[in-house]
Amino acid sequence: MKNNISRYTSIVLVAAGLAAGTGCAKKLEQENPNAQTAETFWRNESDAMKGVNASYGSMQVDGTYMRFLPMLLDVRGDDVRSNSPWSQIYNIGRFALGTGIGDGYGWTYESCYQGVFRANQVLENVPEITMDEALKARIIGQAHFLRGFYFFHLVNLFGNVSLPLQSAAKTGQFYVPQSSAADGWNQVIDDLTQAAGLLPVDYNAVDGPDKSQTGRATKGAALAYLGKALLFNHRFAEAGEKFKAVIDLNKYALMPDYKMNFVDDKYYPGAENNVESVFEVQFSTVAGGVDLGWGGAPASAWGKYSARAITCAPRGFGWVDVQPTFSVRDEFLQEKTVDDAVDPRLDATMFYNKPGTSIYGHNFQDFYANSPADLNDLFCRKYQNGDGQRPDEFDWRSGINERIMRYADVLLMYAECLNETGNTTQAAQYMQLVRSRVKLPNREAEFAAMSQDQFRDQLAHERLLEFCLEGHRFDDIRRWGWLQDGSKLSLLKQRDPEFNSYVPGKEVYPIPLIEIQNNPGFIQNPTY
Repeated sequence: MKNNISRYTSIVLVAAGLAAGTGCAKKLEQENPNAQTAETFWRNESDAMKGVNASYGSMQVDGTYMRFLPMLLDVRGDDVRSNSPWSQIYNIGRFALGTGIGDGYGWTYESCYQGVFRANQVLENVPEITMDEALKARIIGQAHFLRGFYFFHLVNLFGNVSLPLQSAAKTGQFYVPQSSAADGWNQVIDDLTQAAGLLPVDYNAVDGPDKSQTGRATKGAALAYLGKALLFNHRFAEAGEKFKAVIDLNKYALMPDYKMNFVDDKYYPGAENNVESVFEVQFSTVAGGVDLGWGGAPASAWGKYSARAITCAPRGFGWVDVQPTFSVRDEFLQEKTVDDAVDPRLDATMFYNKPGTSIYGHNFQDFYANSPADLNDLFCRKYQNGDGQRPDEFDWRSGINERIMRYADVLLMYAECLNETGNTTQAAQYMQLVRSRVKLPNREAEFAAMSQDQFRDQLAHERLLEFCLEGHRFDDIRRWGWLQDGSKLSLLKQRDPEFNSYVPGKEVYPIPLIEIQNNPGFIQNPTY
């Protein structure tokens, strides 16, 4: 049974409503004793908990991990293609989104700033509350983590964004100037550094209302994201130190069964919040209300469902907005396991025409027998309820948690840092460790003897297979400079024709037009 923060997420209303008279009507100069305001809310430990829980809630709406943030992270990679009838998904991988319609990417922008706003409320108000100091430190640490997390996505996806560190109610300023991406990354690093110093390794040994609650940010999560932010800025030695610190916590390990990282523990007990999960977004089919949390003004009736499953589900079971590329399927087939079998990550990642494959309780070949195009196509399997537990995804209500930082990623990012700092021999063991989980041959000695460039290319292959459909691939190739390397860009175009539309500058999304219009001095990203 899940025991996670999605059961505790609360909506905190922090803006006071003002009643204004019109014509010759008189204003009622009297406070409504039932209206919750920022001034009356932040009084005790319970308020502090509700406040930080609300910031987690911004991860569970349509603009973030309920649906659209995975689309923005996934679809631009050469492991993913889209033939969605909705242009706002179809055009992501073709680098063809414009500023005229802000649906999708604009929702992500808005939802991340909602999370920043809520985290800022915690950081402004909780320090002044008289309460248990250890609990206060944990709450402040979570708020720094969450603000750093939302800023991470804003800077990574949009580039030059504003960095509000206090609420307008506190500063009296409703316009926060646009900052450079470099300043944005510095803020991410600062927030995550503070979080790492305040957060516990886990919540099992703490005393307080957060005791034993899984899903909350931990020291390991803060260190891992701090290392990732440093890695994205090519600060390899510093990043490596953070990843090694995560490893040295001795808290995490690789799950023996790779598939357990992408299924619901309702059907696979113990799959979610498992030993490999450094941080995951909590979803549930039973927590909260029954409505879908599309975004905008929060409502108490919202459930904690994920809509990723229906968005990516195979034809006949969902909307098929996202599919794996054939090139990534072929890459899985390059190397057999020590048992002379196909890499088990292939079957955990995608549905395809393989004898005996079951898809939502049907035989794959039988279900698509009258549709040759579908019979020979590839469909997403990660984060799908397709092993027969449900007939389809058309109710929009998946409870699968999104594992957004896995220990496997920490190991491979650490290997990358070691290689980039001249320690290829040491890096080889961490790359092989991830391979060994799926019984690929031990090639550690071969990897250790590689040049730095050769190891980097091998790492690109290993990361592609390990994290296919998990939203890492485009960030990887962008970080490695493939978009500026003619031969690498040509390879990407061969693997995924959507890259034929790429032009420099399109590696970031446009800043939503409404943001440009509402904020004096804001400048749109080049090429938009």
